[in-house]
Amino acid sequence: MAYTLQLEIVTPEAKIFSDHVEMVTLTGVEGEMGILPGHAPVMTQLTAGELTVRKEGKNIFLAVGDGFVQITGERVAVLTDMAIKADDIDEAKAAEAMQRAESRLAQKLSDEEAATIHAALVHATTQLHVKRRHKK
Repeated sequence: MAYTLQLEIVTPEAKIFSDHVEMVTLTGVEGEMGILPGHAPVMTQLTAGELTVRKEGKNIFLAVGDGFVQITGERVAVLTDMAIKADDIDEAKAAEAMQRAESRLAQKLSDEEAATIHAALVHATTQLHVKRRHKK
């Protein structure tokens, strides 16, 4: 087997990805990180955006939400509130969710409601960005 690391991506709903990969690229609070086997141990916060997985010479793109990442030399564990493969994103539904969230934010909301709606807006925007970047 080639020199790889174990990638686990977990959301509150399910384990989204679990496999040996060659490289992971993600966005942390301090910017984009490329993670290869043998990476120094790091624990960092994940920001919503695109996560790229290199497996068997091919890239897999995912839209991910906020969360945390634990990196060791042989493992990357991602705990996030959203993770969807680009191929599985429904662009029309994401656009509709974005419009709903934007119109709700224009209304008078409690702080808790506003935070929930803002999170939905970030998820929809992230999905649209990733889907449109990697449309086939």
